[in-house]
Amino acid sequence: MDQTYLVKDLMTPNPVTVKPSDLVETVLQHLEKNHISGLPVVDDDGKVVGVISEADLLFRERPIKLPLYLNFLGSFFYLEPPRKLKQQLRKTLGVLVQDVMTANPITVAPDMPIAKAANFMIEKRVNRLPVIDNQGQLVGIITREDLLKALRTESAPEVDVAYTQHSLPDLGR
Repeated sequence: MDQTYLVKDLMTPNPVTVKPSDLVETVLQHLEKNHISGLPVVDDDGKVVGVISEADLLFRERPIKLPLYLNFLGSFFYLEPPRKLKQQLRKTLGVLVQDVMTANPITVAPDMPIAKAANFMIEKRVNRLPVIDNQGQLVGIITREDLLKALRTESAPEVDVAYTQHSLPDLGR
């Protein structure tokens, strides 16, 4: 991908957002209506506090995994931190965005090179990155789909259709 592309060249400006206090049902409506797979969560000041995606919503359908423990002389010793179960329960049973979202998302600046944003997505296994300005305000979002569109347009060869049709070999039609 061309190093001259910047995030601002490919991002979607002013993306659909939700607030932490919104219902999960609101997220589902936005995803369906806008044909998107995730969106930023912003506070009342327009600062990004999380991201909520289809993966966060699907997490609710997973069975709850109880932490491993040992029972020794009538006492329970947990082999995993109980807070992990607490987080899992909150995410599974949550009805508000703040219960289900992924908090403290990775964000990028509009002037970041696309190659660096793509690298973040791959390394951190995320599909979208909120784009924030110098004041921390949300100005856009960039997704893997945006990057793939840029690759498609960049790698699409220009073909002279008239030349191609005449230069194909006769296959005994």
